[in-house]
Amino acid sequence: MKMPSNKRILRFLISSLLLIGVYLPVAAQQSTGFVADKIIGKIDNYIILRSELEGAYQNYLSNGGTAGEESKCGLFSQMVINKVLVAKAEIDSVIVTDLEVDNNTDQRMNMIMQNSGNSPEQLERTYGKTLEQIKLELRDQIREQMLGNEMQRKITKGLSITPAEVKRFYSRIPADSLPFYSADVEVAQIVRKAKISDAQKFEVKSRLSALRDQLLAGANWAELAKKYSEDPSAQYNGGEMGYVGRGAMVPTFEATAFRIKEGEISQPFESTFGFHIMQLIDRRGNEYNSRHILISATPSKADLARAEQFLDSLRRKIVKDSIKFEQAAKEFSDDQRTKGFGGFFTDEDGGTRMSIKDLDPYVYFTIDSMKEGRVSKPIVYRTDDGKDAVRILYFKQRLPPHQANLKDDWHRIQSAALSQKKDKMLEKWFTKARQDVFIKLDPEYKNCRITD
Repeated sequence: MKMPSNKRILRFLISSLLLIGVYLPVAAQQSTGFVADKIIGKIDNYIILRSELEGAYQNYLSNGGTAGEESKCGLFSQMVINKVLVAKAEIDSVIVTDLEVDNNTDQRMNMIMQNSGNSPEQLERTYGKTLEQIKLELRDQIREQMLGNEMQRKITKGLSITPAEVKRFYSRIPADSLPFYSADVEVAQIVRKAKISDAQKFEVKSRLSALRDQLLAGANWAELAKKYSEDPSAQYNGGEMGYVGRGAMVPTFEATAFRIKEGEISQPFESTFGFHIMQLIDRRGNEYNSRHILISATPSKADLARAEQFLDSLRRKIVKDSIKFEQAAKEFSDDQRTKGFGGFFTDEDGGTRMSIKDLDPYVYFTIDSMKEGRVSKPIVYRTDDGKDAVRILYFKQRLPPHQANLKDDWHRIQSAALSQKKDKMLEKWFTKARQDVFIKLDPEYKNCRITD
């Protein structure tokens, strides 16, 4: 099987153009008519459908990819490689657990429901399938992706790269092929989530108690969950979580599931996600199936004001140099993603220099009027998980638009060099591994020269 050329790999690594991910199945019915699907690739017991390739191609184009046969062939080649990784993972007894797959699938379905902007009924009409069918197809894709990733980690485990290798990698890139980066910035934050008062918590528990009374009186659980629950998955599962084992849920949720009897509806209880009422449907050994309704308590203006006062006091200490911003972030920030980096926003490789286009718009507009080295006053905002919070921003520096160089872009170049080294290792592995699996591709794609 022919792998992409080093030059092409380098282009994809540097510009990060090609990312094969999990996507919703392409709708079988289009407004212009029906297009028959077919198998275009078979690798052991795994298949590649034309609709999968077309779906990946459309995602690639929508993310700024270049149209054309070469791009489609590159995507098809990557799909074949991914299937070989999965097939070899099974031969080599590499596994991912059902619990890991189920949790990942639930998270992805929640994201789909949140980001699509459509109701469950609209999604079902669009794809001509029930939400449960969509979820099952998604689960199969996610399982394969996780197996492939685990196999790839096994192949490249322990691989590292030296500074000398990074410099050699950089020196071999033609000057006219070096990427040009727009303005970069280094920005950090300290986040303080509003601590919800007892009065706000009491109000939510009262609402859940009222819903519990309705359920005890015979109300339909799924209907109430879809109407009132703040768990996005309730829109397609009616609040039913399916069988899970110990450790799958947060401690208070799991403890309640093992405390109440089958059919019993719990009193309102609190978890890190908010307040719940739960009904235990069934329990078998260390597994259980339950359904719940989730409502989050909303902080009051006074709760937010306390968070603002805390950060305002902390900001004054930072400005007076009584404490460094990075140290304060590690000690006091409630944002788990940034506090370990001293509060700094990072790219996917852990680098602290961010392209302006990758910054949250609200962060960008705040620092746009700030001088380098300054710390903003407390700003009220809503976190990615929908929590009311306050933050202060530290605008460390701005780097002007520039062509990639070792001084300013070491972390990016190091990441690209390591990726290329992994690709070379995978290429050697692949040349040998393809002898252990059956590969048959549709003649329609012979121009891609994947099996040459």
